[in-house]
Amino acid sequence: MSARPPKLGPAPRASGRAAGRPTTGRPPLDSAAASPTLQEPTTSALAPHIGRVVTRAGGSGGQSTQAPAGRPDLAGKALGVETRAEPVRLTTIAREWGRIGCIGFGGPPTHIALLRKLCVDDRAWISAGEFEDGIAACNLLPGPASTQLAIFCAWRLRGWVGGLIGGFCFIVPGLIVILALSALFLGGHTAKWALGAEAGAGSAVAAVALSAAMALVPASWRRAGTGRAERARWVVYAIAGGASAATIGPYLVLVLLACGLAEVLFRSIEREPAGGAQASTLAFLLAVAVPVGGIGALAWVAFKVGALSYGGGFVIIPLMQNDVVHQYHWMTNTQFLNAVALGQITPGPVVQTVAVVGYAVARVGGGLLASVVAFTPSFCFVLFGAPHFDRMRASAAVQAFLSGAGPASVGAIAGSSIPLALALVHVWQAGVLAAALVWLLALRGNVVIGLLAAGAVGVVGSFLGLPVS
Repeated sequence: MSARPPKLGPAPRASGRAAGRPTTGRPPLDSAAASPTLQEPTTSALAPHIGRVVTRAGGSGGQSTQAPAGRPDLAGKALGVETRAEPVRLTTIAREWGRIGCIGFGGPPTHIALLRKLCVDDRAWISAGEFEDGIAACNLLPGPASTQLAIFCAWRLRGWVGGLIGGFCFIVPGLIVILALSALFLGGHTAKWALGAEAGAGSAVAAVALSAAMALVPASWRRAGTGRAERARWVVYAIAGGASAATIGPYLVLVLLACGLAEVLFRSIEREPAGGAQASTLAFLLAVAVPVGGIGALAWVAFKVGALSYGGGFVIIPLMQNDVVHQYHWMTNTQFLNAVALGQITPGPVVQTVAVVGYAVARVGGGLLASVVAFTPSFCFVLFGAPHFDRMRASAAVQAFLSGAGPASVGAIAGSSIPLALALVHVWQAGVLAAALVWLLALRGNVVIGLLAAGAVGVVGSFLGLPVS
């Protein structure tokens, strides 16, 4: 049996006036709504299978409410109406999460906005407070946070089956697109215009990485606190992460873990150490065993991306680049830059980049294997951990670990822009990089538009005779 999803936010109150139309918010200021007998039971928003609510006329003003699955009489008795709650169909979850997976261009901000519109604003399946708590909890987990939020929202509606279906349908559309593009750009006989698009889009990737790091700085800085010592440590962690990404890429995971453990140690000086977080990080350390090569090495790289990446999707760049390009020689620098660009311009999670790497190793089978390994930790974290999200968010040790690993990840993303920029081989690519820096940092332009424009410049350059290979 699956765990019963917890209440992560306040239960919405009934406030709709028209029968059969569930709404949330403050009750209307009339005598009937003000009556204590009309207060909705506190259990009315806890069920994992809450869906569309059907009401029949009765009571004062035909009020409607959401009732717990299997207990429509609670809300009906409270409001004087007969109600019945219908669970959200699994086919509905598959359709809606698949739709978001198809149109979710732009990374996590777009995914969160689309999920909020669907689950909170349009369907009122989840309260606004509960949705915000879900975002906060997923941000505490390693791996792709927006993918984990998609899994969480589907789990909240239909338990673990809903979570599996929702996550699968959210991921698959982008995976199909990126594997098709991988076949185009990594094929044996790539057209010259495609090479130009690859070189142009790859030129802007360093700017995208730097922009992503800058966007993460404010929230990470606030997490550090207001004390001088805490902020000084934040700077040290960020510098350590940046230097590691630029110089010792294969050992970046150890640096991230070391920064997290160091912050746990610093904060435990003034209180008793918390053994739970130390045990979990010890498990991470025991997992750091690099395979020799081949499919095992691909699985290890994908696992690092899915289970050991903190601070957003772009931290996967320093986690993968050295292994992919220098240690195992699966891709050239240019091909890796193109893989990162494809992960940005395709819908769905940015972590799909790992599928391009997998395709370079073992074609479609390698791409599918890399995706499965990279996304499996997210499903495990949410489906097994969601009942404990409140406890995790309240854990001082978890917060301390992320306060150390977080700034190191931000620094790593920024530091990765150095080897990405050094990987450019043609003079004209430097001009594209400079334009991308202006577009993303000065003008705060859209990432997808910037990458597509850079790719278009490369296509035009290929027809004008510029070197593109």
